[in-house]
Amino acid sequence: MTEIRSELSPLPRLLVEPVVRAALLEDLGRAGDITTDSIVPPEARLNGVIAARQAGVISGVDAARIAFELIDPAVQVAVERGDGARVAPGDVVIRLSGPARAILTAERVALNLLCRMSGVATATAGLVEAARPHGRASIVCTRKTTPGLRGLEKHAVRAGGGSNHRFGLDDAVLIKDNHIAVAGGIVPAIERAKARAGHLVKIEVEVDTLAQLEQALSVGADAVLLDNMNPETLREAVAMVDGRALTEASGRITVETVGAVAASGVDLISCGWITHSAAIIDLGLDAA
Repeated sequence: MTEIRSELSPLPRLLVEPVVRAALLEDLGRAGDITTDSIVPPEARLNGVIAARQAGVISGVDAARIAFELIDPAVQVAVERGDGARVAPGDVVIRLSGPARAILTAERVALNLLCRMSGVATATAGLVEAARPHGRASIVCTRKTTPGLRGLEKHAVRAGGGSNHRFGLDDAVLIKDNHIAVAGGIVPAIERAKARAGHLVKIEVEVDTLAQLEQALSVGADAVLLDNMNPETLREAVAMVDGRALTEASGRITVETVGAVAASGVDLISCGWITHSAAIIDLGLDAA
């Protein structure tokens, strides 16, 4: 099985551990794992594997590993399929060995994060593969992420071969329809943003029509979000821009429609559902 993103850098543990720790605290509650602690002797050991039960692209292995290590550092975690790896049913992703209590207690949190992030990576990979034959557009995510999991979900998008849009409200200006309504139009909205933003901050504006696009270009937007335009209008928009700004298509993007959108020549295709609605990939832990 080949990897989608073999060059993918792992997230720093400093970013991942607080998320995993919060999930473990939620699961342990006030008394810990009373089921495991009442049934499994303290000295019992377990060898197990986390394996794929369906095909997909893996992401979240570091979060899973940290879950076991936080419960007991004595758990040995060997990753066989890293983030970005394609798996088929039966493929082993992680091998585990160590105190049975710790492995069983961390199991659900580890799997929740691993299955969720692998679902995001797999959904992204599906769009990337559907778009690739039709153009050069990159698939990018949005801020429509699960609260508390944005860093992991955006990493999963990269694991699936996509790229990231802005991470938060503070790393780029994105002027949307309600901003435009309050500002009194596209031109004053962009002019105010240019006067306030730092010299390294990019300014993108959402447009619904070619007339709005012309206004955005007239005052030097760095990027234009072409919202809910059909493929024919997108082609006209790309021709109008003529390299003066990055072009991003958004709205109702699916595996079935992404090819036609990519063929319009846009630079980016953004999609919210790959993070907010992607189905999990089924992985399970079994005693080896």
